[in-house]
Amino acid sequence: MPLSSTIEPRVNGILETSLYVQSAARSAEFYERVFGFEIIDFDGEQLDASTRLCVLRAGDRSVLLLFKRGATPNTEASGSIHIAFGIARSDVQAWEQWLAEQGIPIESRKTWKYGGQALYCRDPDDHLLEIVTPGVWTIY
Repeated sequence: MPLSSTIEPRVNGILETSLYVQSAARSAEFYERVFGFEIIDFDGEQLDASTRLCVLRAGDRSVLLLFKRGATPNTEASGSIHIAFGIARSDVQAWEQWLAEQGIPIESRKTWKYGGQALYCRDPDDHLLEIVTPGVWTIY
């Protein structure tokens, strides 16, 4: 088999993650308040109960899409989702305190084999959120 002379195309990373929620407005408020994500776009004239899609900046080059369940067009996946948000090692206690102040219970804690520490909690739609330091994977 001859070697290819073309360069294999590369992906730069994951650009967006979608969550399917009961209320895009309620979930946007949660992610804005708890994680400091910035609302950068939404459909409609204002962010309210009729909003089908809300887009939040989640870090430097990622967005979190919040889709209202059952809205049209239907782009929906089913079930709850697991998302991990990276934090600095030095911020674990600050996050524990912040979540407590926000009334968000920590469901569990874990120390991974590479030394990463993780806190687990839930969003208003029961999606599992992991707040994790470097040391979870060999690449993070």
